[in-house]
Amino acid sequence: MKKNKGGSKLKNLKKKKASKWILRVSIMTFILAILMSTLSESVLRNVSLIPAIGVLLTIIFLGVVFDTIGNAVVAAKEQPFHSMAAQKVPSAKYSVSLVRNAGPVSNFCNDVIGDIAGIISGAAIAIILTQIMALGLPFLNMATLSVVFSGTVAALTVGGKAIGKELALSKWKSIVKGVGTILYFLDSKLRIRILKDVKR
Repeated sequence: MKKNKGGSKLKNLKKKKASKWILRVSIMTFILAILMSTLSESVLRNVSLIPAIGVLLTIIFLGVVFDTIGNAVVAAKEQPFHSMAAQKVPSAKYSVSLVRNAGPVSNFCNDVIGDIAGIISGAAIAIILTQIMALGLPFLNMATLSVVFSGTVAALTVGGKAIGKELALSKWKSIVKGVGTILYFLDSKLRIRILKDVKR
């Protein structure tokens, strides 16, 4: 009976933790989507066509990078980073924390950032199309351009994520180590803590 009670308490604790994370990530997505959409739209409306296309490609690239990180964290194993920690590598504990929090980390990288990148990409395409049509070239058609741009962005995104997934599965140690190093720098130098369970 005691074991069952202990098991029930653990399950309830996990459910509460999961519920809190779902609520937190939903609010975070809402706020980030608004901020990033507003910022990107403001930038895109104040730059010429070529820089606007550059911004769009940057958004796609960031979405692919975060997707790769999310997949690498899920594929990663803790042991190599424990060995690094034993050798007093300061960033190792951040890499361990990433692997231990693989679910939330991958959810943030793959879903939150991925969805926001998709939303911003759509807004960027609309602004770029408006700029192209403003050129007044007679052979341009809004519907055709929209299909071409949307298809190109989708191809670049899916193709980039496919390449990123292959890298994540084969190079997960290097990727997680690199992200751990960045998190260590943010925490130790700038006092920006991303992972709360890492002790300074």
